[in-house]
Amino acid sequence: MGKVTGFMEYERIDEGYKPVPERLKNYKEFVIGLNDDAASKQAARCMDCGTPFCNNGCPVNNIIPDFNDLVYQGDWKEAIDVLHSTNNFPEFTGRICPAPCEAACTLNVNDSAVGIKSIEHAIIDRAWENGWVKAQPAQIRTGKKVAVVGSGPAGMAAAQQLARAGHDVTLFEKNDRVGGLLRYGIPDFKMEKTHIDRRVEQLKAEGVTIRTSVLVGELPKGSKVTNWAKETVSPAQLQAEFDAVLLTGGAEQSRDLPVPGRELDGIYFAMEFLPQQNKVNAGDKLKNQLRADGKHVIVIGGGDTGSDCVGTSNRHGAVSVTQFEVMPQPPVEENRPLTWPYWPMKLRTSSSHDEGCVREFAISTKEFIGEKGKLTGLKTVHIELKDGKMVEIPGTEKTYKADLVLLAMGFVNPVATVLDAFGVDKDNRGNARASTDFIGGYATNVAKVFAAGDMRRGQSLVVWAIREGRQAARSVDEFLMGFSDLPR
Repeated sequence: MGKVTGFMEYERIDEGYKPVPERLKNYKEFVIGLNDDAASKQAARCMDCGTPFCNNGCPVNNIIPDFNDLVYQGDWKEAIDVLHSTNNFPEFTGRICPAPCEAACTLNVNDSAVGIKSIEHAIIDRAWENGWVKAQPAQIRTGKKVAVVGSGPAGMAAAQQLARAGHDVTLFEKNDRVGGLLRYGIPDFKMEKTHIDRRVEQLKAEGVTIRTSVLVGELPKGSKVTNWAKETVSPAQLQAEFDAVLLTGGAEQSRDLPVPGRELDGIYFAMEFLPQQNKVNAGDKLKNQLRADGKHVIVIGGGDTGSDCVGTSNRHGAVSVTQFEVMPQPPVEENRPLTWPYWPMKLRTSSSHDEGCVREFAISTKEFIGEKGKLTGLKTVHIELKDGKMVEIPGTEKTYKADLVLLAMGFVNPVATVLDAFGVDKDNRGNARASTDFIGGYATNVAKVFAAGDMRRGQSLVVWAIREGRQAARSVDEFLMGFSDLPR
């Protein structure tokens, strides 16, 4: 694949970034993609390795060696056809996927992996620029009606596949815009929402009916989740009106930190903070927006959501930003003979960290402190793993000044109201119980009700959501028609 000796001739070429001072002035994307020559050389590094582990490293099983070779040959139009055959939305994954395919690249055993993500990014951007991404409405309609509940990447992928199979699909979204956590959880500087809007127009052109601001079930009492719907629809209504229902909502139940002082004003979940800025960027007017201007910000949680809070806080104009991670600092370089081709544990520094952030590892928050009900700081202690347990290290206690604390410790499960309303059985983590068997996969215990994406597997990656949406669509199609030509 690519050039036979390319991996020996060319070094890895990474995408560029606009300078930090420039990109902090706005919420626009700042990644500088590969030009044609750089993309061709990067694709030329793809080896004729015999067994392309990258295919299995990719959750949607992208046919990576094939589109690498096509880019090397300059056949971009055929490359997007190959890419679209496994991935409905490569502009999403090409921007925000952590690229497990690159960890599995054979070249990554003892060299820098092929920049697969940057090539994917380049392919889809050129496809949009050249008008190659077109609606594919079904030529024959089945007369079957399917409700897809939740319009994140899993719901969008499932709706598109089912519509192309000829079914009448209605996509329900409780928020005011399509996209789910992709819309309101991912900052615009990582992925501008015009990419979602273009796909929404494609879905409509393919026959998908989209209903936003509609909550399936009941509004959770005391919920702090933003953008709740103006209209409710009962599960009984959907089950009566539709031949199948697919639940694809996100894992929105944030993990809390129940330590003394949690009730103080100034402590918020990341998903209370991030969606507000995205709504403002979209032109909405918000009263009392949560902002980090002039504040000392502590982000608790070392993952992607925490990194997003760091980048947003810096754009607000925070005085300082510190990020806590309860786990010890991982090694800068992974032990490749031990971990390849699996996803390695190593230190990952995001573009948001480069914009200004102090990172603390192996640290635990013991107490929030404040005055007159308002947060002023927090008390911490460093911890270590001992006899299989995390224990405090004496003498490492410290007090940090904080005006704003953002809890970004992940999500434990979907909001339970939807699953409870349908009577869907849940696993021990609170997710919908549904297998991924080849026959009857994604079906729940409730007749003609299916579940996929974060609703079924819990918090995960966008690329996993797309995979599950595609696979669930095939299972729904088989359920309705007795067979399916959709890819699994």
